[in-house]
Amino acid sequence: GQWNKKEFSEARGLKGRTLGIVGLGRIGQAVARRARGFEMPVVAWSRSLTNESAERLHVAPCESAADVASRCDVLSIHLASTPDTKDLVNRAVLERLKPGSYVIYTSRADVLDYAALADEVKQREIRVGLDVYPDEPSSGVAPFSPPIFETGGVVCGTHHIGASTAQAQQAIGEETVRIVKSYLETGQVIHCVNLREGSAATWCLSVRHLNKPGVLAGVLEALSHERINVEEMHNVILAGGDAARAQIHLDAKPADQVLERIRSQSDSVLGVDLTHGNQD
Repeated sequence: GQWNKKEFSEARGLKGRTLGIVGLGRIGQAVARRARGFEMPVVAWSRSLTNESAERLHVAPCESAADVASRCDVLSIHLASTPDTKDLVNRAVLERLKPGSYVIYTSRADVLDYAALADEVKQREIRVGLDVYPDEPSSGVAPFSPPIFETGGVVCGTHHIGASTAQAQQAIGEETVRIVKSYLETGQVIHCVNLREGSAATWCLSVRHLNKPGVLAGVLEALSHERINVEEMHNVILAGGDAARAQIHLDAKPADQVLERIRSQSDSVLGVDLTHGNQD
């Protein structure tokens, strides 16, 4: 109930302040785009960041999270929670911040050393905005007093509810429908998280064939008879729908007599080639 325009007008402003981003996945990249709208230079570190991708994203690459902290006015952290990232933003990183810097933390609680952050708030007036905390209540409503708010400094917090808004829930429902529809229509699962990144195949069998029933069944039968496993298979129908090309990635090399059996099994087989390696 107080009008205090004079005090709040002392805010520093964002234009020209350097934003440092630790973790440049999709969320980190979205934050970088928004920072450019405020005319903030952006420095960043991510394990996958290269000089080429940094140039494409209009960010200056750093060598480490500590390097980011030493070069920025505002530190924003966007790392997934994994054994490798536990306490990655630790005292050694936070000590590199300039006095009075900002830490914006919307990642996962175990990536950040909260005790070290509390010390920096008290000793060097680091200002904090966050929406994740250690030992959060499991229920929707509960008493909660995180120790970080007892530092006496400038610490602003909210719940971690980005995916819980009405808008986000609507988007999640629509995306669920899109994924199920894609699977029903194409057999492809969008955003599948447990696909193997690389096949164990060591040989690629390419079969050019007429688009007729039973052709690929005969190929697979010949491979199965020799106990050769198919790791991956792609069959592309060519324009007109009369011919196709199947690429079959195998875990072992078929013998010459197996290849000859595949060639001669049907007049619909137009050609058979074998190459070493899992290649298209």
